Amino acid sequence: MYQDFLPIIFFTLLAAILIGAPLGLQYLLSPRKNKGGDKLISYECGELPEGSAWVKFNIRFYVIALVFLIFDVEVVFLFPWAVVYQELGLLAFIEAFIFVMILVVGFIYVWAKGDLDWVKMNVRYGKGRYANLQSTGEEN
Repeated sequence: MYQDFLPIIFFTLLAAILIGAPLGLQYLLSPRKNKGGDKLISYECGELPEGSAWVKFNIRFYVIALVFLIFDVEVVFLFPWAVVYQELGLLAFIEAFIFVMILVVGFIYVWAKGDLDWVKMNVRYGKGRYANLQSTGEEN
């Protein structure tokens, strides 16, 4: 009866090892000193942070990134079709044409809604380089 639980015990131990080993290695290899000063800055990229980290971003940044991802992934679907285009014939061309037309209709819809307009927003508590941003259009 206990032999039925042997795989469960094995995978539980394996999971504990896979979780504990990286944490143990990190504890052994990481420096224990110099955990203040520059190490507490959000990014160690050479730029000093300006202003609050709680700046509200316009939703358009998210929408444009999402539209880019959608169309970027859809274009990836065209590469396998292009590789075997000669073998598939006219039916494959018509199917790909319909696929591209659906993408074009989606692009026209996004463009007509104004989701591709790059609008600067007015930052309420802007400091540094964000202090002089002015609104050039509607805000969401």
